[in-house]
Amino acid sequence: MGASTVRAPLTRGVFSIYCSYPRLKSNPLYFSVSLASSVQQVRRAAAASMSYDKQLAAAKKAAFLAARLCQVQKALLQSDIQSKSDKSPVTVADYGSQALVSFILEKEFPSMPFSLVAEEDSEDLRREETRGTLVRIKELVNDTLASNGMNDISPLSEEDVLDAIDRGKSEGGPHGQHWVLDPIDGTKGFMRGDQYAIALALLDEGKVVLGVLACPNLPLTSVTSYDRHNSQDKVGCLYFAQLGAGTFMQSIDGSPPRKVHVSATTNPEGALFFESFEAAHSSHDLSSLIVKKMGVKTPPVRMDSQAKYGALSRGDGEIYLRFPREGYREKIWDHAAGYMVVAEAGGIVTDAAGNPLNFSRGRYLDLDTGIIVTNQKLMPALSKAVVESLKERASSLQS
Repeated sequence: MGASTVRAPLTRGVFSIYCSYPRLKSNPLYFSVSLASSVQQVRRAAAASMSYDKQLAAAKKAAFLAARLCQVQKALLQSDIQSKSDKSPVTVADYGSQALVSFILEKEFPSMPFSLVAEEDSEDLRREETRGTLVRIKELVNDTLASNGMNDISPLSEEDVLDAIDRGKSEGGPHGQHWVLDPIDGTKGFMRGDQYAIALALLDEGKVVLGVLACPNLPLTSVTSYDRHNSQDKVGCLYFAQLGAGTFMQSIDGSPPRKVHVSATTNPEGALFFESFEAAHSSHDLSSLIVKKMGVKTPPVRMDSQAKYGALSRGDGEIYLRFPREGYREKIWDHAAGYMVVAEAGGIVTDAAGNPLNFSRGRYLDLDTGIIVTNQKLMPALSKAVVESLKERASSLQS
């Protein structure tokens, strides 16, 4: 791929990156890939002297409790499922998870300004016809707190729950610290009894500095060898990563954490790739074209939620592709925690043009076309295949 030299003095948190790259003029694509990798390395180095241990401990606690609340999945009632204004489903567990995480984080840091960028709000729950749903959410939150040793906390009222949910209305941005939460990423997977994740991250001055993924249905062993009918195959993974400290995985039940790393595979032919279960979330046809150009021979692994990031971080596969429909705007809560988990495990996450993801612009990720994830060795070939495939698709649409 050619040599790349990076020098990164930091002045008030601003990166000055100088890259010398012999093939830049002939192939700027490779420069983008190299730059994305270099930026991630520089950010890790900058964070080496900073510690977010207290925030990470609080995030793990909140995600664990939310995962416990989500055990309602096994007994979800039709009345527990609502439709939002955009027709997407939302359940009592989505609301309960957000209320619980919001409540725990604010309680852990009472003297600090609290900012939470999260998916849900309480507007629909404040209607008289949804009063029963609100009562159910309140019961779920209070039962979860009581059954997990937090008996010193007074039960939350309905108004407490609504307020906790609405604390997620922050706009985020480039200044200060902001928690970023998807209370249930993969609600459709949750409803089917498949994969979902509680995804929680922390931004500091616009950069992701920690990420936690609680994946209650993800097997502790590789997804490629998991047999859901074998009672010996245990499920329930908790991933956590702090900038500059690597990525770790443990069982949600509390086994000792172990450090994980992305796959070191260099041959595209044997690479395994992940994509969204729902075709409406990502173009399966485009993903198929991309991996075919790379020479990938294996069929896709289709999975809901940021559990894909978790599986990739421990080497279950090598590639994750996400190309949503035209006009769709990615939300930061759909990627912040997963990004950190993969990046700290040695992977690279960029947009389709090879640019680093920018989480400092508010609630949305304004990026080029899609998101691609892989290890450092495969990224140049993947980026080349993405560019070629996008050009081919654009040409076919014009003809």
